Amino acid sequence: MDRSVDKLTVARRRDAVEAVGGTVAELIHTPPVVGTPDLTVREAASLMTDRGQDYMVVPLDDGRHGLLTDADIRVRVVAEGRSLDTPLVEVLDTAALVVPHDTPSVEALSELLERNLAVIPVVDAAGVVIGVVAPSDFVAAPAGTGMTLRGQIARATTAADVAGHARRTPQLVADLVRRGRPVHEITRVLSFINDTIVRRGLELVLADDPAVNAEALTWLSLGSNARREPVLSSDVDSAVSLADSVSDDEVAGYRAAFGRLDDVLRDAGMRIDTNGALASMPLFTRTYTQWRTAAVGWIDDPLENKGMIFTSLMLDARALWGASGPGAAGEMLSDLRSHPRTLSLLLQESLATKARMRSIRDVLTRNDTFDIKHHALTPVVNIARWAALSVGSSALDTRSRLVAASGSEMLSDDQAGTLIEVFDVLQRVRLTYQVAQFDQGEQVTDELSMRRLSPLDRSLVAQAVREIAGAQRRLANMSQYVPIGEQSD
Repeated sequence: MDRSVDKLTVARRRDAVEAVGGTVAELIHTPPVVGTPDLTVREAASLMTDRGQDYMVVPLDDGRHGLLTDADIRVRVVAEGRSLDTPLVEVLDTAALVVPHDTPSVEALSELLERNLAVIPVVDAAGVVIGVVAPSDFVAAPAGTGMTLRGQIARATTAADVAGHARRTPQLVADLVRRGRPVHEITRVLSFINDTIVRRGLELVLADDPAVNAEALTWLSLGSNARREPVLSSDVDSAVSLADSVSDDEVAGYRAAFGRLDDVLRDAGMRIDTNGALASMPLFTRTYTQWRTAAVGWIDDPLENKGMIFTSLMLDARALWGASGPGAAGEMLSDLRSHPRTLSLLLQESLATKARMRSIRDVLTRNDTFDIKHHALTPVVNIARWAALSVGSSALDTRSRLVAASGSEMLSDDQAGTLIEVFDVLQRVRLTYQVAQFDQGEQVTDELSMRRLSPLDRSLVAQAVREIAGAQRRLANMSQYVPIGEQSD
């Protein structure tokens, strides 16, 4: 049989049972160490030692929870020369992040990694602390698959070592697909790995270049990696915001260093599109002030300055290195979010790329390929980005953006739920197809041959595209009656 019409399928592992670790509550192994605000540091340390733990959670009167760790004692007590009889409240982190017991483990793992936390307290429905989770608790959980690989990459001492470990990433993704894990969990795990590859590569490149100052830059992940939705075909998109103290001549040196990082990432098996958004390119490495000036230009003249493209890219930005708040790239992002024309621009983008299955030309030429990214997923991503901003949400991933906007004037609960469902369906078909291509040694692509999909998947894709197209039509109609930012200058 002609291979081009062979079905591309991925066999599920026979041992693929529903593993534990779906929620953080399932990862708790020991009773928590809970203290009270009236303890001294000495008493708290003694209790932690007796229990063999390196933390203490302290419920506070206002409903918040404080957290004390061994590291806090070293930094805030020993290093500062304080007495061990210091009241606990004077050194306690009183704004500790806590998560409900039913939080998906992958979300808790995201918080641990992004905030570089030692532990996260877990509370029940009544707000009572039932335990804590630490990075080590996720190793055997589905969401923690890849933590070992991530650790190996983070500890790599050379670019060659980074590449050697990173090239095992597709096998990891394939195994998760075969285990039947939820697609949003798989893409998030992949984003953890990708972040680590980029961060470690950047560390190695900067360490070898004394002419660049690592503290003067904010590295921004863009695109699907920033949204934690990458698949095997995803490019590595990036931008850098430099301190205003960096001169124009020095900027060129930074871009050259980022070009060397591009080479490291290519060797690691990551996709680097030289025509895309790369920190090594002039448009994507600028000083803080230059970024803010550029952002104004995108909004004021979106067609001339490719404003729609740049605005969408930067609104998906996630800081991977350096500062992300005021005084850094965060100011530029704040400018974009608060500009009165941004919503109008994003709505135009949401309606510009139409969800469709096949054009007339496709029918006439009997071309059965379908670009699942461009003609199906991108419209959903665009709608979600606009919808989240319309309700003031700073969520980045598509599912969370749709949840945030659910029930709003422009996006009903049913419509948001449908878009989340079709996004998941399309991502699953896309990723499964790519894993099958990888297994057969083919180039991984977003161009799907519809004949190589199962009848069920063909039907699901067609129905998903119809739902997206319907959502676009409803938004276009409603936008005629509901004010969406400033429609004109």
